[in-house]
Amino acid sequence: MREGEAMTFYAVEDIVPRHPADGVAVRVIHGERMTVAFFTIAGGSGVPEHAHPHEQIGTVLKGKLELSVAGEKQLVTAGGAYHIPSGVTHSGLCLEGPAEVIEMFAPVREDWR
Repeated sequence: MREGEAMTFYAVEDIVPRHPADGVAVRVIHGERMTVAFFTIAGGSGVPEHAHPHEQIGTVLKGKLELSVAGEKQLVTAGGAYHIPSGVTHSGLCLEGPAEVIEMFAPVREDWR
């Protein structure tokens, strides 16, 4: 930790969720150079196809997701992880839920502040 910086602690359940799509709740923590997102996704719900300039790495903690990255579909289950390069079109559908997913984005998701 750099001099003058303070550590910050969070209770994820206390973070007010955003709802980027029906059945999708995301709680977000922003750092100086990255964003961490905690997703809860209801069965049958998902995030429509999109792309953004952020590099994205995620892991499924619970449930089953069908991810489509650059048109290639892959089933990701609890314990599975994935990487989506910046600018690549992707989407996700929860096949078995609720799913719990943690994703990291770099740089910071200013659009989620």
